Amino acid sequence: MLPECQLFGTLGCHLCEQAEGLLMSFVEHGLQVELVDIAEDESQAERYGLRIPVLRRRDSGDELDWPFGAEQVASFLLRPGFSDY
Repeated sequence: MLPECQLFGTLGCHLCEQAEGLLMSFVEHGLQVELVDIAEDESQAERYGLRIPVLRRRDSGDELDWPFGAEQVASFLLRPGFSDY
């Protein structure tokens, strides 16, 4: 089973739109992704503002910063304890 994730971004961000498009094939296979607009929360804007889009696993808190491709996302989702650092 795929972990639940959050995608941090903001409206009008072309990189965020690219990340959403890339994640669609994973969504079709059961991935649940909550889109989080960082503009609605000052602390999120400070944390993610220069890094968006950022994919975050809800179970572990691990984060995957852009740029990422399908292979990186698959590895991120399937390996327990994955860390981007």
